[in-house]
Formats: sequence, structure tokens, C-alpha cells
Amino acid sequence: MAKYFDVHPDNPQARSIRQVVDIVRDDGLIAYPTDSCFALGCRMGNKDGLDRIREIRHLDERHHFTLMCQNFAQLGQFVQISNASFRAVKSATPGPYTFILPATKEVPRRLLHPKKRTVGVRIPDHVVAQALLAELGEPLVSSTLLLPGQEEPMTMGWEIKETLDHALDAVLDSGDCGVEPTTVVDLSDGEPEILRVGAGDPARFE
Repeated sequence: MAKYFDVHPDNPQARSIRQVVDIVRDDGLIAYPTDSCFALGCRMGNKDGLDRIREIRHLDERHHFTLMCQNFAQLGQFVQISNASFRAVKSATPGPYTFILPATKEVPRRLLHPKKRTVGVRIPDHVVAQALLAELGEPLVSSTLLLPGQEEPMTMGWEIKETLDHALDAVLDSGDCGVEPTTVVDLSDGEPEILRVGAGDPARFE
């Protein structure tokens, strides 16, 4: 059964954040809020966690996982970024954008797109997600909590707990965080290509 943590949206209780991070470090799989919608998350070295995300969402090997990073310095450790892409990403973060970029050797192979060797990265503009990442000290491997057959992600923490109680180890809830996933921008070939229009305004990349 998943443990349920209800925290304040603007000032999340440090003890609860530490408890959730302990679960992540112990190779647990969590659901947590972001600035676009709820996400599933586990640590980078957690192969079982990745398999569980794939199983919950019915994902194939071509799915781009996202590294949820605390800040730009952390993001820069895991992707190769040109000067032009640097300026574009810097100006749009933190915020509801996911960027597809060539991965560095720091990223485990199983997280990469099998042909392109790319990975998704993003920096959330969300107090609770930021508190979680600061306490963890490394990126969370993440995927939007969108269940097979559903058109919109789940928005209520208690509903996620009820539906995925035996598939997750913890649910971190701070209230409604929206239903629109991030805007996804592929920068892996230098020129921005918008793969999905979502919560972030795509105009700056068009």
C-alpha cells in the first residue's frame, strides 16, 4: 500500500519531504505534484521503478523519460547543450517545458531513446517538487501520470492513492496542480521542434 503525504502547497513540511525522499532512495516509486500535473517518479538507478512506470502507463521502449532537475546547473550534468539551445532553455526555465537533448554519459542507457541517445529534461516551477528535488540532491526520473485510456492526467492525490495503491510506494499531495502536461520541445538537432503543445507557451520556440 502507498503511503500518503498531504503537505502545504507553499510551505511543505520538511519532515514529510524527508520521508518521501527516503522512500525514493530506498528504490520506491512515488506520485508527486508538478507545475503541469502529477508525475510518477523514481531515482535514476532504479531499474524496477522504471519498469513499474512502463507497466502503469503501458509505455514502449521509445518513450522519452524525463529527468526532473532542481536547477540549470544540475540539468547541465545530464545533457549536451549548444549555446543557442542554452539560451532558449535558460529563458524558459523553471516552467512547464520538457526539452529533448542529447544525453551525457551520466545518464543510464536504459533511460535513453534507443536510437537517438536523447533524454527529456525539465526544471519545475513548483514549490513542492522543488523541495523534493532539493532534499534528494539528484534528478527524479519522471513521467506524466496519465493512465492508459484516459485523456487527462489524474489531478487528485487521494484519487491517485485509491487507484494506484498497490502500484506505488507513496503519494505526495499538495492540492490540485492542473491537468495539462508540459510543452515538449526537441532541441537534439539544434533547431527547435515542438513535439507536444501543453502548458508552456510554444510561441517562443516557433
